[in-house]
Amino acid sequence: MRTLIHRAATVAATIALTTTTAFAAPENVMPTGLVGWAFLGFVALIVVAQVMPALMMIVGAAMGFRKADHEAKAHN
Repeated sequence: MRTLIHRAATVAATIALTTTTAFAAPENVMPTGLVGWAFLGFVALIVVAQVMPALMMIVGAAMGFRKADHEAKAHN
């Protein structure tokens, strides 16, 4: 049992020490210009324009199901 804990601690320490350099930022990062930010904004607008009607339809369907369930219980 003691060797298992020792090995687990060794593996955890090794992973903790090696992953810090894996997520470090590279030296030559090119900044995103105005065109890049405009493109990302346009993509965000498209995503929002597609998600909002879908959410509204899901909420409307859920309300309709709840209303139909409530009316079915009232008739019984």
